[in-house]
Amino acid sequence: MDREWSLAELALAYAYPAPGPGGPRPWLRANMVSTLDGAAQHEGRSQPISTAADMRIFGTLRALADVVVVGAETVRQEGYRPARARAEFAGAREAAGQGPAPAIAVVSASLDLDYGLPLFTSPSVPTLVLTGAAAAPDRIAAAEKAGARVVIAGDGVGVDPVRAVRAIGELGYTRLLTEGGPRLLGQFVAAGVLDELCLTLSPMLTAGDAQRIAGGPSVAVPKRFELVSLLEEEGFLFGRYRRT
Repeated sequence: MDREWSLAELALAYAYPAPGPGGPRPWLRANMVSTLDGAAQHEGRSQPISTAADMRIFGTLRALADVVVVGAETVRQEGYRPARARAEFAGAREAAGQGPAPAIAVVSASLDLDYGLPLFTSPSVPTLVLTGAAAAPDRIAAAEKAGARVVIAGDGVGVDPVRAVRAIGELGYTRLLTEGGPRLLGQFVAAGVLDELCLTLSPMLTAGDAQRIAGGPSVAVPKRFELVSLLEEEGFLFGRYRRT
């Protein structure tokens, strides 16, 4: 029989690994949803292929994270808002030395962002903007004027995924969560910095030409991940895979 997984059970199932002997290091996990035929979106958004259980896991993963890393195009398409503090996780976050809510880190080469969005006007934690050293100075100034913290993570216009993860870790954020989009996830995969994938398999078929969960050039050798846990609710499968 189907049953609803409690938030406490989900927090335990998706807990970040304990720090190793050398202390905490940045751990990057991704959370994505895909249909049976590989579509990561329907009509440009992930919500139509999601479900209430998927959204509970979405909220749990955010509640466990220090920072949510997301591409600028996904911010525009999904209408991103600041992560909110959740009373159910307040005690656990305080015990872990975390603030009330995770920060949002937007990856953008062009810095073509709408700074009138709540993501910038009313975040509980200042929003980070990751860009390259060659980004236009006036756009960097505009981001900083809007209250964002600009982090340089690349020598050119774009962002180097390895440097992005390292730079975020140097700010004290070691529990990283990326929600895509597919192009950003593909860059993390290609750079070899993705530690874990939390994948919701939606029992839907969409056909069409929607993006997969990861885009961009293929890697020379397929990356192997191992299954850590698998939950099911209402026909949706929630897998957690870790890099071998």
